[in-house]
Amino acid sequence: MLTERQKQILLAIIDDYIISAEPVGSRTVSKKKGVGYSAATIRNEMADLEEMGFLEQPHTSAGRIPSQKGYRFYVDHLLTPYMWTKEDLLALHKHYSMRIDRVEQAIQHTTSILSKMTNYMTMILGPTISENNLKHLQIVPLFDRSAVSILVTDTGHVHQHRVTFPEGVSLSTIEKLVNLLNHRLTGVPISKMKEVVARELSDELMRYVDHYEKLTELVDQILQTEQDTQRVYTSGATRMLEQPEFRDVEKMKSLLDLMEKNETIIQLLRPESSGVQVRIGQEIRLEEINDCSIITASYTIHGEPVGTIGVLGPTRMDYGRVISLIDFLAKDFSKRLSTLYDGE
Repeated sequence: MLTERQKQILLAIIDDYIISAEPVGSRTVSKKKGVGYSAATIRNEMADLEEMGFLEQPHTSAGRIPSQKGYRFYVDHLLTPYMWTKEDLLALHKHYSMRIDRVEQAIQHTTSILSKMTNYMTMILGPTISENNLKHLQIVPLFDRSAVSILVTDTGHVHQHRVTFPEGVSLSTIEKLVNLLNHRLTGVPISKMKEVVARELSDELMRYVDHYEKLTELVDQILQTEQDTQRVYTSGATRMLEQPEFRDVEKMKSLLDLMEKNETIIQLLRPESSGVQVRIGQEIRLEEINDCSIITASYTIHGEPVGTIGVLGPTRMDYGRVISLIDFLAKDFSKRLSTLYDGE
């Protein structure tokens, strides 16, 4: 267990290092307001903190920097409530002045504002669309027999994917099919569309549409939504270049490569429990970001957890500020999404 003096010195070192990104010496700590100990006393305590694993000495003649164990103790025991600055309040005021009427717009805006306010990378694990209702279906021909199927849900989610028209089927027949699907499937949950087609539309398709056999395959293509795959929205990857830790090209490349692994990021963002979670360095269990920290908070729709907001940055992260922002924005985001779902 650390003494009160050791806690005070560890707090001063971490607060200074978060700002400066430079090893902190005993003389620097002794000049901090409220510390009140000599440089010699602080130097002895720093040596003890290093021996206990809370600090590290990167170079023989340098000061100390926090270890991952030190950051964990700092987050769990030393953080005090963050006080909002005038700049924070202005940014949030601008955030609230934006008119938002679609789920994807709300997600993209939240990732953007959080990245700008923290200067770190922001990620949001979007909600699945399986229980959203279909609002509109559209087919956009491209070339030859290729087209794009566009499904818009009642919450503003837009899902699009490539489809291939059956050979010998005219555009007018496909237009008739799309009109029929819109007429009968509007308001139906995405997860139930194929069931409704099989139960209610088979006879109608045979009666009104030519090439029934070929078009049943097209309907399957059109209604393919990959319902169980959650989308990851990101913002601020280039902002990481502003952090001294990521001026190493190889390190930044490794991070960007990781961002391309959608399933890995989904697993990274899936919450292990409710509320704000802080994982530091090796606690993340991903070699590519062993020297990063991630702070996550789940968001809800009508009280049900549906996704996660996350901020990824160096272990030298401004934990107090990021925890306060992500907690506030996750709660606000939950209210906005619930309102959007009610309003559609």
